[in-house]
Amino acid sequence: MSLRGLFGSFRRSASKAEPAGAPTHIAWVIAGLGNPDERYRRSRHNLGFMAVERLAQRHGVRLDQRRFKAHLGRCEIHGQTVMLAQPQTYMNLSGEAVAPILGYFKVPPARLIVIHDELDLEAGTLRIKRGGGHAGNNGIRSIMDALGTGDFLRVRIGIGHPPQGRDAVGYVLQPLSGEEMAAFDPVIERAAEAAEAIVTSGVERAMNKFNQRI
Repeated sequence: MSLRGLFGSFRRSASKAEPAGAPTHIAWVIAGLGNPDERYRRSRHNLGFMAVERLAQRHGVRLDQRRFKAHLGRCEIHGQTVMLAQPQTYMNLSGEAVAPILGYFKVPPARLIVIHDELDLEAGTLRIKRGGGHAGNNGIRSIMDALGTGDFLRVRIGIGHPPQGRDAVGYVLQPLSGEEMAAFDPVIERAAEAAEAIVTSGVERAMNKFNQRI
């Protein structure tokens, strides 16, 4: 099925549960990935959630809309209307929330920014990436499967690989200590700034600014 047909089906499905009238124009969607349970709130796997919460704080909005299996909040960045999203489907099914949001608001995948943790990057580093594969990240895999394309932007927060002998699942899901949270705080802030920079200045300028070791 084509992307147009896929998005059309999402819009028809969403419209059954949504108020009548044309959707508000949304220029960008910024989705932070994570897991909704309280026990995962401070985990490495929820750094995407944390970055979107930081964006909401920076722009004075709440993620209090409950639609499309997600928590949503709308804000203005550099004169453009942006929908912030935290999928509530659990990481591995993120596409079930992200794809209907894009379909309903008619946002093309190229204007989707996904913020997520990345095992293959050193802890505390940040990289912006356009397109590509999922690199084993099941949240990205789910979004690619749901959209039928990998042509969207990613803000990748490095968490590094677990120490030898430590299980990767436990590593990404275990709550961070207060010291670890403090260490990640600067990169969470930079992830929020990177997403803003993409909207404000374009992806090339944002990559030139943020794809550096700090």
